[in-house]
Amino acid sequence: MALRYAYNTNGLTSHRLDDALSLLAHSGYDGVALTLDVAHHDPFAPGLTARTDRLAHRLDMLGLASVVETGARFLLDPRRKHHPTLVSPDQVDRTRRRDFLRTCVDVAAGLGSEAVSFWAGVPEPGTDRERCWRWLVDGANDIVAYAGRRGIRCAFEPEPGMLVEDCDDWTRLVAEVPDLTLALDTGHCLVSGRHEPAAAVHAFADRLGACAIEDMPRGRHEHRAPGEGDLDFPSVLGALARVGYRGLVSLELSRDAHRADTLVPRALAALRDAEQSARNHAERSAVVAEVSG
Repeated sequence: MALRYAYNTNGLTSHRLDDALSLLAHSGYDGVALTLDVAHHDPFAPGLTARTDRLAHRLDMLGLASVVETGARFLLDPRRKHHPTLVSPDQVDRTRRRDFLRTCVDVAAGLGSEAVSFWAGVPEPGTDRERCWRWLVDGANDIVAYAGRRGIRCAFEPEPGMLVEDCDDWTRLVAEVPDLTLALDTGHCLVSGRHEPAAAVHAFADRLGACAIEDMPRGRHEHRAPGEGDLDFPSVLGALARVGYRGLVSLELSRDAHRADTLVPRALAALRDAEQSARNHAERSAVVAEVSG
């Protein structure tokens, strides 16, 4: 079975949401990774429930599946990027993040999304990391329980530099939040952690709740278009195919909105070419094995 591809709306911020969705559908994508933000489906604007119903209808008309992303930079605080988080020292701040994540779950339920993805946050300077860990576990358990009541899967994304920055950190977290799946950004594996991208797919195949892909230079957290970094796309996509991953594989290119008109279709073509290369390699390997046997 062919993999299913989506594109994150954080890379389409120069487009109105409906125009962005039309571009994705007409380019051949299977879905959208919807980052709730000031530009796209603002969760704090009036009439959220009605707007979500209309969006669900539009996605259905376009044949697009969805995942909900929660990484808007300045949605909760216009002066501090990604603030507040689940590891903020102030309980009021942590509650604001929890309330926002619950709203994201509500939107996902209204859209029939495949998952909601969220992350830990960066501990503030001077804050005890073990205290941050307890705050995170408490918050994650709260969100997962709420999502379970709404029938929505939660996927937790390790982010370089955050309290949970790699797959091994996620393993520690899921020991205390058992129903949490992994949102694997394969590009991040080139920046932090001991797992290479394709190896991470195999190692965590049974817990994958969401997946993102983009090119990235090894050791630098820079989301780049396919062909502009060090990610071995055939290897990663081949691994996803071999483990039978059926969720959306989302491209996250948040700094490329200025060229989305050409990059959106070009990136999908690159992914499909890489997937075909992986398939061809697997077929040749099977033939060689049969002859050798």
